[in-house]
Amino acid sequence: MELVRLVSHNAHKRLVTCLQGHIGTEAEKRHKKLPLTALSQAMQDGGSQLGEESLIGKMMDVCGEAESRLASELMQHEVQLERDILEPLNQLAEVDIPNILRQRKQLAKLVLDYDSARARWLQASKSIHFSTNYQATAAKVETLKDEMDEALNKVEMCKDQLSADMYNFSSKEGDYARYYVILVEAQADYHRRSLAALEGVLPTIQAQNDSWMEKPAYGTALEEHLKRSNREIALPLEACVMMLLETGMKEEGLFRIAAGASKLKKLKAALDCSTSQLEEFYSDPHAVAGALKSYLRELPEPLLTFSLYDEWTQASNVSDPDRRLQALWVACDGLPKNHKANFRYLVKFLAKLAQDSEVNKMTPSNIAIVLGPNLLWSKTEGTLAEMAAATSVHVVAIIEPIIQHADWFFPDDVDFNVSGMFVAMTPEPDPGPFERRRPGSLVDGDTPRKDRYLSYPRSTAVSALYVVADESITVKETPAGEQEQPMPLPS
Repeated sequence: MELVRLVSHNAHKRLVTCLQGHIGTEAEKRHKKLPLTALSQAMQDGGSQLGEESLIGKMMDVCGEAESRLASELMQHEVQLERDILEPLNQLAEVDIPNILRQRKQLAKLVLDYDSARARWLQASKSIHFSTNYQATAAKVETLKDEMDEALNKVEMCKDQLSADMYNFSSKEGDYARYYVILVEAQADYHRRSLAALEGVLPTIQAQNDSWMEKPAYGTALEEHLKRSNREIALPLEACVMMLLETGMKEEGLFRIAAGASKLKKLKAALDCSTSQLEEFYSDPHAVAGALKSYLRELPEPLLTFSLYDEWTQASNVSDPDRRLQALWVACDGLPKNHKANFRYLVKFLAKLAQDSEVNKMTPSNIAIVLGPNLLWSKTEGTLAEMAAATSVHVVAIIEPIIQHADWFFPDDVDFNVSGMFVAMTPEPDPGPFERRRPGSLVDGDTPRKDRYLSYPRSTAVSALYVVADESITVKETPAGEQEQPMPLPS
């Protein structure tokens, strides 16, 4: 009994220390004193101070509400623990068992009293035969016997009460053990309710967080960045191109000469903040070029995609120049829409850069060497150096001809200031009606044409069918769903 009392007392004491509220106080007061309530209030106050225009403020406010719900769940949980576990444990350890133990002590005292009364009665009974006053002695013996009988009666009553209490305790052992089961069940229920509260608010929190447009562009997948920012061309790509068009086209060794680390870091951070206030970087084209290279290199998936890696490398291995161009066109045409649009934008800029190669020394070959490895790499695990070494030869053979024949791969003109965020460049003279020339290697009439590779249905709403005619390639439109047929070779 004493051991049960001791372990119950210790369990009660430790469970009390686990509670965050004050025992015995009203539910409302207990709720106000909880640390979670204080945290919730601090977060909501902070959210109010920062305002709705701050993502931190919005998150502090909505997450503060979630913490308040958790505090309410915790308060209810602790009230339940106090009612269903702490109070019964305290009753057992501090009232019920001590009462039984006191009865045992009382029984021991009553037994001693009985033994003393019986000893006195026996002594008087023996002395009655030697007494000169028999009548007085006999009366005394009778009185002692009554005292002995009364003491015995008290012993029996105490024994009966003690036995009943101990039998009662023994029969309730299952109920006492149940307190600990109730504890675990209450904890499980509390955590389920807390989890439900969190899961109920998490979609709202996530939606508000996802709706925030100002998120880093570096290291973010192209599709995600474009969707989040509602852009056609990635911000770092457009910003860097616009700055280089302004001040970097005549810069010797662009993309080859490394920029200062601090300036590059600052520019990348500025682009991650989606700012258009980039005037201070116009004077450092090498930092701008480095930021562009870093963006391409830090994409989770290269601009030319992992899925088309084999197609690109196979195309680069074609020995015949004309057929290689055809194979590269097919691979390029297979790029996802957003990847293709951004690749087209970049290639058009690089072709424009190569036009000044006599001054900037950046020929299509040099551009392909320094920039190509940032456009395509293998998904195979390995160090960056290993992947670059394995890919660089193929990439140069891919990127160089695409830059050389940019207007053949992408015939339409490009408005580099596509978002209108930056100072528009002086437009070039209108080249006149749409007409694109074949690359010089495809002048002969019997050369392979790209329409040979387009004899399958296209998934876009309207697909372009390219027809070789003399030295130009015109464009016809084929309604979606109709299969394109190869055009006959010109006579």
